Amino acid sequence: MSSAQDPFYIVKEEIQESIDKVLSSFHQWERIPAGSQEQQNLTKELLVGCESIEWQVDELDKAIAVAARDPSWYGIDQAELDKRRRWTSTARTQVGNVKKTVVAGKNWDGTSTSNVNGMRRELMRMPNSHQGERSNQYAAANNDDFVSSESDRQLLLIKQQDEELDELSASVERIGGVGLTIHEELLAQEKIIDELGTEMESTSNRLDFVQKKVGMVMKKAGVKGQIMMILFLVVLFIVLFVLVFLT
Repeated sequence: MSSAQDPFYIVKEEIQESIDKVLSSFHQWERIPAGSQEQQNLTKELLVGCESIEWQVDELDKAIAVAARDPSWYGIDQAELDKRRRWTSTARTQVGNVKKTVVAGKNWDGTSTSNVNGMRRELMRMPNSHQGERSNQYAAANNDDFVSSESDRQLLLIKQQDEELDELSASVERIGGVGLTIHEELLAQEKIIDELGTEMESTSNRLDFVQKKVGMVMKKAGVKGQIMMILFLVVLFIVLFVLVFLT
């Protein structure tokens, strides 16, 4: 998996942006006169930002602890895990130093500004040598919680899949019912067509019988009889035409 697609690096970039903003605000906080209202407001903002970043770094440490249980499944090696732990340790150190400096500056009065400034420089310059160990202890202490949380997510996913399968089964049953209805309708239509064919065959036989009868009558009547029949039919046609169209 490339760095652009790895969730760790996506979250890392977001956290790093937050850290950069906190450091920028911290430098601004250093230049503001101690005890001013502006510094108090910025102090609250910095403390909230530091706590938010610490929480995000803790969550990232939890993800690293989960990946450490089976690195090959996540497509990473031990060197990559160590690199990620070092970054979270450094990030936590930076934020922790800022937080400690701000809290110290908040608790000191204006007469001790030089001491506070010295503490700021010392905290920002010297890394916390025990930070990596504390991070690993924190991740190990919360390992069981992560396993439990992961199990809960897996159970929820299985439940959702079961519900989707139930819905799919119901849809298949509905489609099967529609198919049976269509089959029954086709059988009924086929029966109607068969009955219609039988009736047409019967009507055709009757017409053939009538034509034969008419032919026999014409033969028996001779030429004079045929002429009289034609005249009768013509007169009948004229009478019907007058009755239908002229009255």
